[in-house]
Amino acid sequence: MQVVFHCGVHGTDLYRMVKTLLQNRDWLLRNGVEPVTPNRHHEVFNEALSALRGGPATPEMEQVMLDAILNSDNPRRVICSTPTFLGKASRAISPEGLYAAAGEKMAALANLFPSAEVEFFLGLKNPATLVSFILSQEGSGSYAELMAGIDPEALRWGPAIRRILAALPGRRLVVWCHEDTSLIWPEVVRSISTMPADVPLKAGLQILGDILHPDGIRMIREAMAQEERLTVASRRRIFAAALEKHAQPEQIEVELNLPGWTQQMVDRITAAYDADMAEIAALPGVEFLTP
Repeated sequence: MQVVFHCGVHGTDLYRMVKTLLQNRDWLLRNGVEPVTPNRHHEVFNEALSALRGGPATPEMEQVMLDAILNSDNPRRVICSTPTFLGKASRAISPEGLYAAAGEKMAALANLFPSAEVEFFLGLKNPATLVSFILSQEGSGSYAELMAGIDPEALRWGPAIRRILAALPGRRLVVWCHEDTSLIWPEVVRSISTMPADVPLKAGLQILGDILHPDGIRMIREAMAQEERLTVASRRRIFAAALEKHAQPEQIEVELNLPGWTQQMVDRITAAYDADMAEIAALPGVEFLTP
């Protein structure tokens, strides 16, 4: 059995993955894939993680958890998706960097199902907008409390992903940039669900619907209908054209009004993020999804 954990990060998903998978539930179940909603696995996993303290579950414990979370019999692939797998948003930032405890938390998740083939999916986010998102969450405190003197420019994804890889030897790790999600969402969903390209994907435009004027969605549907053979490249071209013409600025532009931050600092953080993404994409053990 394959067990898949989609772990966020915070501010990148808002449970869209769960919603999209549930829209395609009929095909998934017919093909041995079961998406598990957070309300089914949350308590079960929390209790097991607390009891195991990072150690591996026994075969009996594995079976008890599967019986508790699954509706189907013996699926070949089980998908669990929630940003809280990586803990509270406010703990994403520490003097050790971004998501310092992520590798340990993900290894503990893998140990819930030692007999399974465990995979991890992770959408990454520009640290500049990540800090802003975390501050918007309840319980994150003030900017001074969150950052505790940490230099925002020290928040880098390269070291974070290297730590995660070191904690998950031999595990599949699929990564993409949140900022690319609107262009690559169908590929992300198909990759996590193993849906072939020739199977119609329901709710494949869901993310674009959040950021486009309705005219943009109409433009996409009409353009896709006119394609004799819709390929990934032609679909991305259609998506990009619609985003250029019909994107709603208030939905895609994040206003950063953080103490002491300047546009120059944001530009430097963004440039470092881009450099980290290029480095991460080349790391052995990482599957990097790009437009």
